[in-house]
Amino acid sequence: GMRAPCSEIILRQEVLKDGFHRDLLVKVKFGESIEYLQTCRLLIKQYIPAGLFVDPYELASLQERNVTEAVMVSENFNIEAPNYLSEESEILIYARQDSQCIDCFQAFLPVHYRYHRPHNKDGETFIVISNPDLLMYCDQEFPVLKCWAQSEVAAPCALKSKDICQWNSMKYKSVYKNVTLQVPVGLTIHTSLVCSVTLLITILCSTLIFVTVFKYGHFSL
Repeated sequence: GMRAPCSEIILRQEVLKDGFHRDLLVKVKFGESIEYLQTCRLLIKQYIPAGLFVDPYELASLQERNVTEAVMVSENFNIEAPNYLSEESEILIYARQDSQCIDCFQAFLPVHYRYHRPHNKDGETFIVISNPDLLMYCDQEFPVLKCWAQSEVAAPCALKSKDICQWNSMKYKSVYKNVTLQVPVGLTIHTSLVCSVTLLITILCSTLIFVTVFKYGHFSL
């Protein structure tokens, strides 16, 4: 008889929390319950746009606490640089099997907004997070995996491993085309006001510090 068509891999990417510090959550569900998924590893190659950054020190802390497994691919990375002086970066996230779903994986990554140039009129801008590349490596060859595999990609076998594995790049269906974040930015018409207020507060605070020092300080001749 004819073989049944391949089921789809479904990927859902969403951003949690509010403000300038967010959490990127990626969930992957296989279209059918596959017993041998426990012998497979899933790697998410996430592209971080210039308007966002991932803090490598925060990543190291999360790895120590076994919260997430991710490594930065991009070099010469500057977390202090503004949006207009930054480039897209790449992160490899080793997804974990979801304890509540036998055929699901999920990955977690904290992301932060970069500083954006002030605008003339509109006080907001948008950041688009593209869908990631989905890579899979299994200890054995399974016929059903050929349904999704497109090509092979070389990447570390595990987070702290120097061994390189040939991962299969998987085709999938995304719940959302892309994730778009709305970022508030300053207005150029406020430049004079902000500078004036900042200068005034700086002078006031400096004066108070000097007065306090001369009033309560002990000076030896």
